Amino acid sequence: MNPGDLTPGELGRRGLLVTGAAAALTLGSVSFASAADGEGGHGGGGGAVPDRTKTIRGTLPPGSPDYVYLPVDVPAGVRELAVSYTYDKPSVPVGTQGNALDIGIFDEHGTGLGGRGFRGWSGGARSEFFIRADEATPGYLPGPVRAGRWNIALGPYTTAPEGLAYTVTLTLRFGPTPATPEPVYPPVRAKGRGRAWYRGDCHIHSVHSDGGRTPAEIAALARAAGLDFINTSEHNTSSGHRAWEGLWGDDLLILTGEEITTRNGHVLGISTDHGSWIDWRYRARDNRFGHYAREIRRAGGLVVPAHPHATCIGCNWKFGFGEADAVEVWNGPYTLDDEVSVADWDNTLVSGGADWTPAMGNSDAHKDPDRIGTPQTVVLADELSRDAILAGIRAGHSYITESSAISLTFGATGGRAAHAGIGERLRVEADTPVTVRLDVTGAPGCTAHFVTDQGTLYSTPLPTSGAGTVEWNTTPAYATYVRAEVRHTPAAAGLPGALAALTNPVFLGAGG
Repeated sequence: MNPGDLTPGELGRRGLLVTGAAAALTLGSVSFASAADGEGGHGGGGGAVPDRTKTIRGTLPPGSPDYVYLPVDVPAGVRELAVSYTYDKPSVPVGTQGNALDIGIFDEHGTGLGGRGFRGWSGGARSEFFIRADEATPGYLPGPVRAGRWNIALGPYTTAPEGLAYTVTLTLRFGPTPATPEPVYPPVRAKGRGRAWYRGDCHIHSVHSDGGRTPAEIAALARAAGLDFINTSEHNTSSGHRAWEGLWGDDLLILTGEEITTRNGHVLGISTDHGSWIDWRYRARDNRFGHYAREIRRAGGLVVPAHPHATCIGCNWKFGFGEADAVEVWNGPYTLDDEVSVADWDNTLVSGGADWTPAMGNSDAHKDPDRIGTPQTVVLADELSRDAILAGIRAGHSYITESSAISLTFGATGGRAAHAGIGERLRVEADTPVTVRLDVTGAPGCTAHFVTDQGTLYSTPLPTSGAGTVEWNTTPAYATYVRAEVRHTPAAAGLPGALAALTNPVFLGAGG
């Protein structure tokens, strides 16, 4: 056994401590000699203090808490902290979950929920990371490695029946602390086109979480997709906020946010303040989501549940929609779970516009062949700025398309030349004749549909060119709201075609 190794038996004798309501477990602490002790290790030379390395081994049983903390007592004089880990991945029977272990770290400020201690998270995206004052692995925050009790955070996402055997290797490198550069964040306004419809994708991952693309690659692909704005949304970390220097411009607004990835669903914090971080370590049973939804808003962001009916483990949304500013009903290429999300969202509109929740769509692009801007949310905003874009999304003055090739104009008129556009209310009496109009370009081979609280009441094929105007007459007594869908030809008889575009509703009548 190498010096510093801890066997599972020794780990047990060191003791375990259950901590807090967030289903966490704290292991016995790991201590290192100080720089002055001159204890062995590897590296160094020429009078430099040698590196110190320790390896910790253990096994987590099935049913372990969501988060297991390994305390590390860091001495003074550390220039860099490096961590690597591995874990067993045994074969399991079909239908049985295997092992998956996430990792992150908290500094000497502790692991308290929402506290100051967060220093990075990479989930299962990488097997090693480092932190130094001037630099850190993507997903982690650069800054001094100060003396005190740090905590490696292990997240046993799924555990095989025989348990999850892991190995964590910690290395401390000593020396002078370099200066920490001031972060450079994107501006909150771009030149834009004044009051206009702006296209954006608010759910994108880079190398700062589990994505395979650099920020520079993402910015180039966003421009190629015809986008005016994007929002960074790394899983459980804000490290990517500072990664966009030189990539914005008059034509591209870059918002910074986070995908808060809990065990009971994911929520986008869209355009939170630069450098802000929102905690994710709770489940629906802990009754904490309302607090952290308010934290997103205090940081200036929007609360948007992501892919609420996704089938991946932990992805299905369990917190309800009472705190949502909008909901992501279309995530990436259109699939069955998106169809369920659209239907579920449509059911919430029957109140007639009282506290309704707008829909949006985003790509959730990670790496090739994921396409940034498929889909995209097109927002009516007074200018291309953070405040104006968020106001447009919050008000539901938006529609969703599968690409920048498709453009829509949708609204309703009635009474004495009254008009209402997407996300608005046409305030006319219940028996007033109303004309609903949809103008479409860029959707060849598609069919237009008008959907109300009773369901789809009118459908018609678009011209072969994909450009056309569709009108339908109704009254507020007959339709509480009307929204438009543009769909492709069904892949099979009896099934709806995939969406090409979707609008938020126009509400009809004097109420609401």
